[in-house]
Amino acid sequence: MTLLTETRQRDLPPRTAPTALRTTPATVPPLAPGAVPGLGHAAALLRDPLGFLGSLSRHGGVVRIRLGPRTVCVVTDAPLVHTLLVALAYNCPRGAVQDTLKTAFGDGLLMSEGQAHRDRRRIIQPAFGPDRMAEYVAVMHQVTEERARRWHPGQVLDVAKEMNHLALEIVTRSLFDARLSEDATLAFHQALPDLVKGQIVQSLYPHPALARLPLAVNRRFDAAVRVLNQVVDQAVRPTGTRSAERGGTLPALLRAATDPGTGRPLTEADVRSEAITMFGAGTETVSTTLTWLLDELLRHPEVEARVLAELDEHLPAGAAPTPEALARLTYTRSVTQEVVRLHAPNAFLMRTAQVPVDLGPYRIPAGTELLYSLTALHRDPDRYPDPLRFRPERWQSGGAGRHSFLPFGAGKHKCIGEAFAWAELTVAAAAILRRWRPVAVPGARAREVVWTTVQAHGLRVRLTPRGARVPRPDSPPDDRVGEGRAGDDRAGEDRAGEDRARDDRAAVEAPPAARCPVSIPAPAPAAPQLPQRSGELRTAAARHAAWVVGRNLLTPPEMTRYGAYALHELIGHAFPRAHGADLDLLVDMLGWFTILDDRFDGPPGRRPVEARDVVDPLIDVLYRTGADRTGASAPVGAGPAPRSGDHVLRAWHDLWSRQAQGMSPNWRARAAREWQACLETFPAEAEHRAHGTVPALGLPETMRLRRHGSCLYPFMNILERVHGADAPAALHAEPALHRLRANTADAATLINDLYSLEREERQSAAAFNTVLTLQRIRGCTRSRAVGAVRSRVARLRRENDALRSDLRHRHPAGRWYLDGTRELIEGVQAWTSTSDRYLVTDGPRT
Repeated sequence: MTLLTETRQRDLPPRTAPTALRTTPATVPPLAPGAVPGLGHAAALLRDPLGFLGSLSRHGGVVRIRLGPRTVCVVTDAPLVHTLLVALAYNCPRGAVQDTLKTAFGDGLLMSEGQAHRDRRRIIQPAFGPDRMAEYVAVMHQVTEERARRWHPGQVLDVAKEMNHLALEIVTRSLFDARLSEDATLAFHQALPDLVKGQIVQSLYPHPALARLPLAVNRRFDAAVRVLNQVVDQAVRPTGTRSAERGGTLPALLRAATDPGTGRPLTEADVRSEAITMFGAGTETVSTTLTWLLDELLRHPEVEARVLAELDEHLPAGAAPTPEALARLTYTRSVTQEVVRLHAPNAFLMRTAQVPVDLGPYRIPAGTELLYSLTALHRDPDRYPDPLRFRPERWQSGGAGRHSFLPFGAGKHKCIGEAFAWAELTVAAAAILRRWRPVAVPGARAREVVWTTVQAHGLRVRLTPRGARVPRPDSPPDDRVGEGRAGDDRAGEDRAGEDRARDDRAAVEAPPAARCPVSIPAPAPAAPQLPQRSGELRTAAARHAAWVVGRNLLTPPEMTRYGAYALHELIGHAFPRAHGADLDLLVDMLGWFTILDDRFDGPPGRRPVEARDVVDPLIDVLYRTGADRTGASAPVGAGPAPRSGDHVLRAWHDLWSRQAQGMSPNWRARAAREWQACLETFPAEAEHRAHGTVPALGLPETMRLRRHGSCLYPFMNILERVHGADAPAALHAEPALHRLRANTADAATLINDLYSLEREERQSAAAFNTVLTLQRIRGCTRSRAVGAVRSRVARLRRENDALRSDLRHRHPAGRWYLDGTRELIEGVQAWTSTSDRYLVTDGPRT
């Protein structure tokens, strides 16, 4: 929410913090060299704030500097800053920089101390409780989607300005259930720079009385405070739809509270004070971090590729974000942590020692001002090797520890909105990146501008719809139409601007096939031979036919055409090690999904309500109750079979029970999430067809739906059942495995698109087929579209070979799982090129 967590003078007298017994006498902090007579170090601090503050650590953990007549101690060691904020919090309240905020923020949470602070925090805490996060995340997503939809292709975006507007709207809508007028929004953002500049200038005045002089900086500061108050007045009016609900908004929560100190309800002044705090502190820091995030992704396209691949796996298109879904975005969290580390918004904050205190080996006299810079602390090379390099991977091994990473402060004044802020960063970035691919305008990259915060100025990008082609000098205009996110995640790439990673330009390319609907001059590889177990597979096919008819999924006359699909042969190719009950389960799963998929060729595929009526009960089977379909509750066996309902549902209950039996809780949770993502694609596609948006759907959106709709993720999970154990947890935590799984799903999807092309063209419902999408949005010929799809699968398979080689070396215990993903694709290729599933007859179109 905010990284500004400092406080005002305590109402209670200070108490002495316990200190460890010393074996050596406390020392006076050293004086930094380079002081200029009369100015001290002020010129160096103003000239290069971050460089100067970062240089002080070489002189000690606490270093004295002189700012004119004042002496300030700079704490340069992160653990000592943690001690200052936690163990010495009562004796060292806020300092001069935060004093000026009282004019703007009043006596609210940000500025209160002691018992008053604790009382106010208890009142506000429910507004940021875990039970509120799902609602906030939904609002964050909606607000970002609305703003992103207003942008248009080719638009040049002032990123800092847009992110400021976005962050303000998110705070207004989520915490206040209000909407600001455009004039109020513009006035707010125009006032913020004067507020920030006035804060730092007034904190350097040798006497507080100078803040009352009619100086230009003081007048602008006062005017900014008035604007801030006017904006807050507009937001706290109780007119929102949630205002009447119990604690529905932050103002409602405050108005319903009682001040423990007086026993009286909080006043409107109290409500406004807290509202101002949330607006002032909850907007600039988050918007600045979002700006830096987009800038770093521009500089590191391979990182963006991994983020988008992870979003596709754990937050597929059409799925609303939830706190549980965000928790699964582990690599994305590492990226946001690295952005916050490298670009910590707080250039410096201050405390004041009210009594003599010991800080490590140093004795700090009473009245001493203590300054610390989160930006400098997070760029300490002793704790973050190669500190100016953007390396999200450092967080996958734990970072430098909680005492060295303090973006939200620590102790009793730690930012109350930390969870809100992390969610906001992820949700906003995901919504923007799914829709748009920003391309840096030459000479318009982000640069640091330091006041009390480290702001990002100057970043301007040109917007390209995600999936639209950006021509490259080395690619012909039609053939290089699609390159997928997951396929471009090569560590170490750092291409700038227009030469972006080939990420989201339409995940499309596939190998030649014996029965490809369009003839392409290239030799078709021989299909791998079916394993020598034809008798076992025929037995499995017979059992499956009895299961299908016994479950009333198909009638005996329908089984003739269905049997020609030879689904058991696909399982035989793709799972050569499956036998017995596991083989039967796999054939039944594939058959059931094929029958379900065919159902959506009919009316449910065009009617969202009917599609949802089919899918919702299936998803409910995955969890203990139908009330929680987010994955938060632990998926278990399917429970009692439904007493009534259609035959597809009852068959699914049987299949899920058989899958989950004997598997670990982690496996069941993962399998439930991935089945849910797969099933959710059916109503998502129906929505597009019903609203006529299929023709307008771009390649990335098509691929996101197809990736999860292919059912490959659940079938990859069955590899662990066949093996008899979960794959190693360390392997599952690997981003490289996430890429390999996404590539596997994409390759299978694209192979399917090649062979189903003619069949899907004849459907009455608009088809989601990558070849057709390429022809529509690229304007290329059928031959070129098919060639691009074939080529894409070939590259996906080559990349997967490299990923497997690397993962086998680092995780030899998971080799069987990695080999299984290769066999799965080979099986899909072998079966798809020989099955009658996609034959087109001369009969009527379906």
